[in-house]
Amino acid sequence: MPLKTLFLNPPSFENFDGGAGSRWPATREIESYWYPVWLAYPTGMLEGARLLDAPPHHVSGEATIEIAKDYEFLVLFTSTPGFPGDMRLARAIKDVHPNIKICFVGPHVTVLPEKSLRECSAIDFVGRKEFDYTVVEYAQGKPLEEIPGISFLKNGQIVHNPDRPQLQDLDALPHVTDIYKRDLDVTRYNVPFLLHPYVSLYTTRGCPAQCTFCLWPQTLSGHPWRKRSTDDVAAEMARAKAYWPAVKEFFFDDDTFNIQKARTIELCAKLKPLGLTWSCTSRVTTDYETLKAMKEAGCRLLIVGYESGDQQILKNIKKGATVERARQFTKDCHKLGLVIHGDFILGLPGETHETIRNTINFAKELDVETIQVSVAHAYPGTELYDYAVKNGFMVADTKMVDEGGHQLAHIQYPGLPAAEILESVHRFYDEYYFRPKAVFRILKKAAFDSGDRKRLYKEAKAFLKTRAMRHKWVREKQSQDESSPAVEPAKA
Repeated sequence: MPLKTLFLNPPSFENFDGGAGSRWPATREIESYWYPVWLAYPTGMLEGARLLDAPPHHVSGEATIEIAKDYEFLVLFTSTPGFPGDMRLARAIKDVHPNIKICFVGPHVTVLPEKSLRECSAIDFVGRKEFDYTVVEYAQGKPLEEIPGISFLKNGQIVHNPDRPQLQDLDALPHVTDIYKRDLDVTRYNVPFLLHPYVSLYTTRGCPAQCTFCLWPQTLSGHPWRKRSTDDVAAEMARAKAYWPAVKEFFFDDDTFNIQKARTIELCAKLKPLGLTWSCTSRVTTDYETLKAMKEAGCRLLIVGYESGDQQILKNIKKGATVERARQFTKDCHKLGLVIHGDFILGLPGETHETIRNTINFAKELDVETIQVSVAHAYPGTELYDYAVKNGFMVADTKMVDEGGHQLAHIQYPGLPAAEILESVHRFYDEYYFRPKAVFRILKKAAFDSGDRKRLYKEAKAFLKTRAMRHKWVREKQSQDESSPAVEPAKA
């Protein structure tokens, strides 16, 4: 028998969506939770293992410690914002259960394995990058020294075993929906722009795009694009539909679901007979024919990373797309009746007051159904992080998140302080959602669905509460900036 293993997305800040399914770890303006897909794979490979997703199930730290008493091996998915709290939890678990072995996984420890191990002696080893077989081999009794892809301390010295080759046969992995059905309550998962309840999973791994800010391709999943067979995906979706008749939507949470036209059209042909409603990620480079096939196969919504309305910023971040292409893509989606949730980021390299205005105007011109506006976060291991550190653009003594896990601006530029970038996020939301067209859409949605009406009311209260907290931070930061020297450009 393997070690009895607990796979843990740990309790953290209230409403913190920062674990094994979140590419942008933070407490959202509106409560949101993605599924812990990365942890579900190895859970399905080990007899007697359990997947515990603490945040959406509101499992406290104390309850987690009690649950861990029944296990011999703990695999915890951590994040940069959540790492300090995760260390405290690991120490507390070791205090009451000194014989348990603890492995941390995720982008943060992949990039900073030695630092992480030295900061927290409760961590026995770190699983770098794709960790599916890494933790399974340990649970099955393989010695640390023989397992690729791990780092550990031995006699005070760091040992980095060679990287594990990237997984190629994705069909060999278990279906995560089988683990969800056994260990999770799907009604606990909410994302404001998706229908509720929803279920998400992956059909591919990796992303060939080179976006400088994007965390997972640069740390966890890599750039090489690998795909499950369309037959395997269709088989899982058929079973998932039977598992949850009440689920209103399935979401393909790939880094970029439809990056290969032929494969997308082939998969759509196999999804169409299932009669599912589904949504996915998309790049603006997707053509009309592919979008049409997706719509006809049941696709409802696309998450689209527009990022900026300024062409130079798109070049700076190596987005591989143009503003004009984004316009045409959006027109194609509107024509087909595909709903868009647009993602934008303020504070990327090259940002100025003018480019912020360009992006806000661009978003209003596109007029997509919903938007998310984030401040640029430079995560260790990304090209954006290296750029910000090298040029002196990181704000001294400013954390990535506040005491509640909400994003803070930690990058600033000459003439554009961090507080102004964060303030611009509020202005962006206000200008976008208080337009007559946007207000009408929201009221129309609420008028025809009492469930949506309750949900919208709850979300509006949460958004306004977060907005007030961030305004407070902005005022405090502006007061500090007035008494500090202005930001100087980095010297060559």
